[in-house]
Amino acid sequence: MSDKNQNHLQQRLALAEELARAGGEAALGWFHRRESLVIETKHDLQDVVSKADREVEQMIAARVRERFPDDGFLGEEYGLQRGSSGFTWVVDPIDGTSPFLNGMPNWCVSVAVLQDAVPVIGVINAPCFQESYVAALGQGATLNGRRLQVDPTRTLQNHVTGFGANSYVSPEAVGEIVASLLAAGGNFIRIGSGALMLAWVAAGRVVGYYEPYMHAWDCLAGYCLVKEAGGWYHPFNIEGDRITKGAKVLAVAPGAEADLRKIAGL
Repeated sequence: MSDKNQNHLQQRLALAEELARAGGEAALGWFHRRESLVIETKHDLQDVVSKADREVEQMIAARVRERFPDDGFLGEEYGLQRGSSGFTWVVDPIDGTSPFLNGMPNWCVSVAVLQDAVPVIGVINAPCFQESYVAALGQGATLNGRRLQVDPTRTLQNHVTGFGANSYVSPEAVGEIVASLLAAGGNFIRIGSGALMLAWVAAGRVVGYYEPYMHAWDCLAGYCLVKEAGGWYHPFNIEGDRITKGAKVLAVAPGAEADLRKIAGL
């Protein structure tokens, strides 16, 4: 990486950390007065959104436009605005809106930056846990400043796997995946925030995370974290307009990669 490109990356990394933290603080304020929020539905009754999601995304988007007006921006609530710099920000203002609105702590703010379709920055802030996950291409991953490295001795059989699904996935498919995990000697956990579970892969709390249908704003920051912590991820199709479509997501530590790729059909 050239010095010029490294400088561009560092500038955006600093802003990504700042915005994830500011977004987390704003979202936490709403979390403490969530009873005042009007809850709306999107795809179905389980797919919910509130003013908190929209305000946090608007704040992050405005700050990005102010600092890097030529960068693209994709947010869960307001869609894709293209840029000309080669960098695109991909943001989920509150991943885990259902836990958020129901008073559970397992939600986060996810901020990723792509460069020419590669996730080069990933920052996930989990305010209720007071945790900040940070990664950048070639610079490793950290949790509250502590270096993260996945444990190659952890497997599907001696650890737990993160799993998620939504109404885009049939009940029959969900049952088959869970049955396959258990039949392979594994076990699973689901917390309602795919982005946070991907951060947990990087932190070694789960050995992998699989979701059959997930959006770019849910997974790309976590993908960068997992990669920089020594794990593997299944590439997300982010060319052109396809970045706005859902896709299969898998990120995993080396010891469980073969088993989980088989279960995921990869």
